[in-house]
Amino acid sequence: MTTDTTTQETAPGTTPGETVLDARGVTMRFGGLTAVRDVNLTVNSGEIVGLIGPNGAGKTTFFNCLTGLYVPTEGEVRYKGTVLPPKSFKVTAAGIARTFQNIRLFANMTVLENVLVGRHTRTKEGLWSALLRGPGFHKAEAASRARAMELLAFVGLDHKAEHLARNLPYGEQRKLEIARALASEPGLLLLDEPTAGMNPQETRATEELVFAIRDQGIAVLVIEHDMRFIFNLCDRVAVLVQGQKLVEGDSATVQGDERVVAAYLGEPFEDAPGAEEVAEVEAAEADAAGAVAPQAEAETEAEVQDQATTDAAPDEANGTGEENGKENDR
Repeated sequence: MTTDTTTQETAPGTTPGETVLDARGVTMRFGGLTAVRDVNLTVNSGEIVGLIGPNGAGKTTFFNCLTGLYVPTEGEVRYKGTVLPPKSFKVTAAGIARTFQNIRLFANMTVLENVLVGRHTRTKEGLWSALLRGPGFHKAEAASRARAMELLAFVGLDHKAEHLARNLPYGEQRKLEIARALASEPGLLLLDEPTAGMNPQETRATEELVFAIRDQGIAVLVIEHDMRFIFNLCDRVAVLVQGQKLVEGDSATVQGDERVVAAYLGEPFEDAPGAEEVAEVEAAEADAAGAVAPQAEAETEAEVQDQATTDAAPDEANGTGEENGKENDR
């Protein structure tokens, strides 16, 4: 499937064709186990790149290294030539946004409020402006709400702006998470299994949405198990197998590689790790994810509380801090 790329825009601060993401030698170890080993990957502006591999291949671990949830044991991650700091909120402020394999919304906040949370990294009004509620504050608040409504219209949820997030159907919750990620005005969007659990019609709609995001000039890196979705969508595809990049290329190259076929069918290839090593790596990743989750939630809570103080949103947004503990995290 192709779309007309002649009308593509460029994300703010992005030069057409420039390297947006440059991951060099990224390695992630948990004790003596290596979950990601010496992975190199680039993503250019206006490009959609897929990341695939069997379960336990290290795809989400690699995403977590890119977004500051994990600090790589070795290697570095650059965004537009600048090495990223190992803090997720700083990575977001730099220009990288992501969604998660398990939907993470503020379930008891409205659809609009969820998107406004994503806007706080781009809010310039400070504490005194919020306390005094001067003209600058009201102008910034109106601009944030207007932009949030634009994004909801973009994903087809503007008519449900005042609905609680928990009441949305599953497919619309996925759309809302994407809208919230876009609210930070990223130059690179990372999508972790965006079509998981979707029917064919929802998958098709998600495919069109990702193309529309690309046409706004935003680079996209996507993890997905739906091979038809990936090969229809992506300009390039990289394959991870047990933490190592096995091959990278266009759809035809990847589909024709015998090692990729072997990896998905469970057939051994040269230097493939044994089943015991695979199980140990998966267990280490699960333990690390359990340790990182409270930290990520704490950072999110602190950011939302800061939003409530500095933005001093309307009455309904003043309840943001109370809702943090009720995030529909997993």
